[in-house]
Amino acid sequence: MKQTKIIATMGPASSSLEMMEKLIKAGVNVFRLNFSHGTHEFQADNVKNIRKTAAKLSVPVAIMGDLQGPKIRVSKFENNQVDLSNGDVIVLDTAFDGLGNAKLVGVDYKELAHDVKPQDILLLDDGKITFTVAKVEGSKITCNVTQGGILKNNKGINKLGGGLTAPALTEKDLEDIKFIATQNLDYVAVSFPKEEGDIIFARRKLVEAGSKAQIIAKIERTEAVFKNLDAIIKASDGVMVARGDLAVEVGEALVPGMQKKMVRLCHKYHKVSIVATQMLESMIENPVATRAEVSDIANAVLDGTDAVMLSAETASGNYPLQAVETMARVCEEAEKMADNNIEAHFVHEKFANTQQTISMAALFTAYHMEAKAIVALTTSGATARWMSRVISGVPIYAITDSQEALQSMAMYRGVYPFFMQHHATNSHEHANEACDFLRRQHILAEGDMIIATMGERVSKIGSTNSLKIIKI
Repeated sequence: MKQTKIIATMGPASSSLEMMEKLIKAGVNVFRLNFSHGTHEFQADNVKNIRKTAAKLSVPVAIMGDLQGPKIRVSKFENNQVDLSNGDVIVLDTAFDGLGNAKLVGVDYKELAHDVKPQDILLLDDGKITFTVAKVEGSKITCNVTQGGILKNNKGINKLGGGLTAPALTEKDLEDIKFIATQNLDYVAVSFPKEEGDIIFARRKLVEAGSKAQIIAKIERTEAVFKNLDAIIKASDGVMVARGDLAVEVGEALVPGMQKKMVRLCHKYHKVSIVATQMLESMIENPVATRAEVSDIANAVLDGTDAVMLSAETASGNYPLQAVETMARVCEEAEKMADNNIEAHFVHEKFANTQQTISMAALFTAYHMEAKAIVALTTSGATARWMSRVISGVPIYAITDSQEALQSMAMYRGVYPFFMQHHATNSHEHANEACDFLRRQHILAEGDMIIATMGERVSKIGSTNSLKIIKI
């Protein structure tokens, strides 16, 4: 049974009810809605269909809305693309709104001319094409092409080393947040945050709109990595290692080490971690993964990430189902080799509150008593989240009567959430109901030993304060 969660990006290849059902059965736990593409109507249909399919299968599935953020792009060309050679000169003009050519093209970010200077390196189309800034005059940025290639409409621009002043949330993002609130999404990914203030602002806007969504910070800016990483992680509910834009800004050689560091910090600060971008890139066009891609997924799992993400592989690729099946197999096999870090975790850990204390005690007890499982009775999902921060090898069955908590827990590594309406008036009855429920699901059997966590005040958020050893 897979512990690491799989995120699949919605798109033309995966938006049918039939394909959604196949993907969930294959191992998808979270669907990503990319707000860089598609109308609100399209996304609303996706949400409705995901919820419908998840209910049909009785499987908890989370939905994450991924905000576009300040993606800086060239505008469109007369023939939809240009062929640039090394040594060519091209002007990026922030005031130009016509169709471009090999000599001149518009840029959608008006402040770019103020953010760059001669000798700055601009990377286009995820670094495939490179410009060196020669001079800046008003709205015009004259560049020498140092690495040519085919440049198509609306391709992105990054500045090597960072330093662009674009805010993390654009006007489009603020409108998308209002829409997200109407759809009750479980997670919102904030693109290109530079500092914790970007996350705090996004959270305020979500609350104002009426959303309870958790925030995932996408780490893809130089400033975020080298100056403000700890603060951003602490302000967020989780982090996405967004390796595409990150590699462009800092250089691809630094990304593997940064990935490991970010996953490690997420464990330290008790946050969710997601590893994303090009995990099965070859499977957009081919039905079989490369050995390097398999190793990439396995290493992310061995590092302890909560989730691994598919982008174009499921959004527009030719083999969306095969990509998910491959990722699920690799996750399961890698998990068999993962080192349980439970002993090391308890040596220096200081517990922040009662919930965390009970959660850690449950993990410690279950591991050393070789319990069949932990049964976490939770209203908000917080207890399960605390437990999921430590790789123990013990499955965590989280029982809740909250649909919101059920869906959010679909992201947590090693947590298997279940919805159960209970009639208990005290914690003892509540635990017995949960055990009976799991027996009916053929998860527990007579003679199994489990560790149950609960609160004296049933269904009261934040009340978990008890641990019970139960033999079924």
